[in-house]
Amino acid sequence: MKEKRTEISELGEFELIERLSEGFKIKNEATIKGIGDDAAVYAIGDNYLLISSDMLLEGVHFDLSYVPLQHLGYKAIAVNVSDIAAMNGTPQQITVNLGLSNRFSVEAVEAIYEGVKAACDEYKVDLVGGDTTSSHSGLVISVTVLGTVEKKMITYRNGAFENDILCATGDLGAAYMGLQVLEREKQEFMANPEMQPQLEKYTYIAGRQLRPKARMDIIHELRDLNVKPTSMIDVSDGLASDTLHICRQSNLGVAIHEDKLPIDKQTDETAAEFSINPGLCALNGGEDYELLFTISQPDFDKIKNHADIHTIGYMQAASRGKSYVTVNQNAVELKAQGWKHF
Repeated sequence: MKEKRTEISELGEFELIERLSEGFKIKNEATIKGIGDDAAVYAIGDNYLLISSDMLLEGVHFDLSYVPLQHLGYKAIAVNVSDIAAMNGTPQQITVNLGLSNRFSVEAVEAIYEGVKAACDEYKVDLVGGDTTSSHSGLVISVTVLGTVEKKMITYRNGAFENDILCATGDLGAAYMGLQVLEREKQEFMANPEMQPQLEKYTYIAGRQLRPKARMDIIHELRDLNVKPTSMIDVSDGLASDTLHICRQSNLGVAIHEDKLPIDKQTDETAAEFSINPGLCALNGGEDYELLFTISQPDFDKIKNHADIHTIGYMQAASRGKSYVTVNQNAVELKAQGWKHF
């Protein structure tokens, strides 16, 4: 009898993780949170230790035909620091593991580490170790980040309450549109190698794709404002997908308003150039690495004048559903259509 074969793509990343981890039970009382949030949480005295790990693979997560190695090194650190920020924590140490094929020179590896160092300097983290090995399938970068947070300040995805306000930092959709421009320029170059990339008018959105920032500045500012989010996640897979994580883990519904989405002018103009709805770029694009969080109603006055924090919706009872309210006031079901890992 032929053994049943289930394709990973049938499940997707998150269902696969749930399926693989369901038989594992926490055995140590110091393990506060295992799989299922932006970072694992361990008790260490008066604080929690946060640990997160992420892997970037050539041909899957980046294309070296247009990604500078220095930017890649920086991005590898920033996306991991972003996970610590999403737990309301502060990053402290990182390890970096590299898989290298023989086409990479010592100088190329040094260029990657120039970006790693720039990120370590910016986010005040220490490089404390790692591993280097050969790879037969291109460049692989795996980073593990450790951080800390006071126990009373820890923020999970499952802490939102009904009527909490949904907030997003910065602007959304820029990294996705930056990727579209970079891919277009690559195709034009392949068709005609005499063509030079035309990126001058796309500097901001290309930068958002190539060298994203972890929003540790917002974490520090929220503390200064005496605001502790009730739930939080970083926008890596797309606003819709990451909002649904909060909904699922907090057992709530949500209403996101299209006219409240923060979209940069360059993103908007480039989306029009590609005949793409900019709201859909914000919803489904991913890789913005902005923070998405909920706050209680009384905290609204504390953040309402912050230029880089935008209120985009509110949490509601699960029975009221998960909706995206268009500028025409039509409520449609919110669906995750962003980055799919398989």
